[in-house]
Amino acid sequence: MQNFIEELTWRGMLHDVMPGTEEQLKKEMTPGYIGFDPTASSLHIGHLTMVMLLVHFQRAGHKPVALIGGATGMIGDPSGKSAEREFLSEETLRHNQESTRRQLEKFLDFSSGTNAAEIVNNYDWFREMGFLQFLREVGKHLTVNYMMAKDSVKKRLETGISFTEFSYQLLQGYDFYHLYKTKGIRLQMGGSDQWGNITAGTELIRRKDGGDAFALTAPLLTKADGNKFGKSEGGNVWLDPTMTSPYKFYQFWRTVADREIPKLLRVFTLFGRGQIEALENDPNPNNAKMALAQEITTRVHGAEATQKAIGASNLLFGKSTLDELQSIDEATLLEVCEGVPQIQITKDTLNGAKDITELLSTVTESQIFPSKGEARKMIQGGGVRVNKVKVEKPDQPADFSLIQGKFLLVQKGAKNYYLLKIA
Repeated sequence: MQNFIEELTWRGMLHDVMPGTEEQLKKEMTPGYIGFDPTASSLHIGHLTMVMLLVHFQRAGHKPVALIGGATGMIGDPSGKSAEREFLSEETLRHNQESTRRQLEKFLDFSSGTNAAEIVNNYDWFREMGFLQFLREVGKHLTVNYMMAKDSVKKRLETGISFTEFSYQLLQGYDFYHLYKTKGIRLQMGGSDQWGNITAGTELIRRKDGGDAFALTAPLLTKADGNKFGKSEGGNVWLDPTMTSPYKFYQFWRTVADREIPKLLRVFTLFGRGQIEALENDPNPNNAKMALAQEITTRVHGAEATQKAIGASNLLFGKSTLDELQSIDEATLLEVCEGVPQIQITKDTLNGAKDITELLSTVTESQIFPSKGEARKMIQGGGVRVNKVKVEKPDQPADFSLIQGKFLLVQKGAKNYYLLKIA
């Protein structure tokens, strides 16, 4: 059992906390929730900070509740946005809700017990509520002045905000009130940009019911340069393996900047303080990156997919074997070799090569070696490998086992690779 506030503090995951929250959490097992709007068919790593808040909350003995915003997802939260969101269809939202549910189940314990995790959907209580009822139940309790003072609204007044998005804080506030009344939830958590929406809920509970409810936020995770964390050059890094493959997911964490490592280890792993400090003090930052990547990829994609991703990562940068190459599927191989020059030749052309020297020069039209002489010289110096196996002689026959029946991976020197595709 851990002290939730203390754990968040040393991990750098605490931004704002309402007075009385820590006392409430020390007093009794407390249900708390975080909302996830299902605006995409998968969560991405930008959501993981919030997921890890729920994980630590449950490890501290409290009950985590994940609210999937089937209703609020139809509108969209203006917080942190400079323009109105596009509406999603109800069918799309339902699909996204189920995808989010499956991903959250990888992190939280939903088995029986007083602090078993639970998932709720705010569409369940909003779908039967009419507009007039909503105005009576919610609208009369929070003034326009109060709502306009929220940062999420003030930042949009210059560019314009619709009544739909302006009313979002009322919807989120009622979520908190409904869960307070029906499930005894006393705490809402979220990112630092959610403070205004969350406190609208605590205020609604106070005004409607005279009750005490609490708020807690975590910092929005940014890179050292101040940009938002969670995207690669290709866009979001998703938890769904069909949107971001386990290999690319693993590689994202392996290639983060060295200076980001201390923060990422604290936020995204369950490593203890001693283990994290040992990794931080390791003179080789790659050890910390490997530990980070393996821990997160295993949690999201499972141990088997992680081992395959590690094997694929070793394809170019490690000491993989021919057997390991043969175990990698074609899609992953092509992902690994995305930036590698690819040369296409026919099977007849491959079989017609007199030896490896001719294959790597004349047959491949000088794309690997400009001449037989250069190919022969590097082979004699031990600088050429095919399918990770060193070529011993310049006159060695070019009869190699093909990866997936159609590829040869040629390594020239320490870092130059070529993928031959045999059509």
